[in-house]
Amino acid sequence: MEKIFDTLIDSFIDDKVGIVQNFIDAKLSSHLKDNLTAIYAAKLFKSAGTGNDNEQIRDGSVRSDMIYWLDRKHNDYYENTFFDVIDNFVNYLNDTCYTGITGYEFHYTLYPKGSFYKKHLDQFRTNDSRKYSMIIYLNAGWLETDGGELRIHHKDRLQNIFPENGKSVFFKSNELAHEVICTQRPRMSITGWLKVN
Repeated sequence: MEKIFDTLIDSFIDDKVGIVQNFIDAKLSSHLKDNLTAIYAAKLFKSAGTGNDNEQIRDGSVRSDMIYWLDRKHNDYYENTFFDVIDNFVNYLNDTCYTGITGYEFHYTLYPKGSFYKKHLDQFRTNDSRKYSMIIYLNAGWLETDGGELRIHHKDRLQNIFPENGKSVFFKSNELAHEVICTQRPRMSITGWLKVN
């Protein structure tokens, strides 16, 4: 895993956006996608909002995705295996880059066909605990015509990132505005933040 972690970190250092394939392996990705699909079918997803718990606003003109928070308390083998990978990455990141990360939060994210998330930053105005944003995609067989790209707004350019299966994206939560382009088919990921509590 260290080679994959190094690729993610090195690409972040080079371009402010870390990208790596196979952050989680295909088998785990498939199981997590199955979990996401089953949880959605059970109607446990909620419409996503903007802002933190105290000031959350749900506005479908800004974002139209749905989320379900992950938690070790669910005692789901595959979710906990995912958290084990994140624990290893956080330990490696802290040991090699002295980031001081002390926690994290992740949720499944589903963008139904025709949904999007307009340009935004991931750090709250009233809470700066989110230091790094991470996305791990669960979309097998994604095509360019499916849309749903993550668009990063650099100071001098736009960067579109294809949401293909197993790819992970990593960037500072307070630095890079980004958006999700309207998707033409259901788009699935695990999205979260590495935090200093």
